[in-house]
Amino acid sequence: MAVVQKITPCLWYDSQAEEAARFYASLFNNSAVKTITRYGSEGLEVHGRPQGSVMTVSFELEGQEFTALNGGPHFKFTEAISLVVRCETQTEIDRYCDKLGEGGDERAQQCGWLKDKYGLSWQIVPTALFGMLADADGKRSGSVMQALLQMKKLDLAALRQACEAT
Repeated sequence: MAVVQKITPCLWYDSQAEEAARFYASLFNNSAVKTITRYGSEGLEVHGRPQGSVMTVSFELEGQEFTALNGGPHFKFTEAISLVVRCETQTEIDRYCDKLGEGGDERAQQCGWLKDKYGLSWQIVPTALFGMLADADGKRSGSVMQALLQMKKLDLAALRQACEAT
C-alpha cells in the first residue's frame, strides 16, 4: 500500500496548472505528473470554469507531492512563500537558475531567489550554504552573508572562498 504524504502544498494558478506541473516535472529527477481532475457542470455558478477544463493536477518533484489548481485570476503568488532547491554543484545551480528563471521576473532575482514565468518564487541554493551560515565563527558566517548579498545567482566557489578567507 502506497504511503500518502500527509501535507501537500497546493499552488493556485489562473489556468496554467497543467502546463506548470509538466514544466516543473521536466526539470527535476524523480518527478512526474500523476493525476488530472477536470471541472464538471456541478458548481459552475461557483467556479465558472468550462466543463472539461483542468481543475487540479497532482504531481511530484523529487518525490515531493504537490497539487496545482486552476482557480482563476483571484489570487497571485507572492514572495511570502518560495520553494527551496538544494544543489550540490555549481552546474546544478546554473541549470535550475537558467531553466526556472527563463521568462520569469528578472527584477525578483537576488541572493539565489528567482521568480518563474508563472510567478512562483524559488530559492536555488547550494546545500553547503546552510552550514556556512550556521558556522559558529561569526566572522566566517558574516563574510559568507556579505558575499551572498552581492549575488543574484549564487556562486558556490565565491561563497566557499568568503567562508575560508577569515
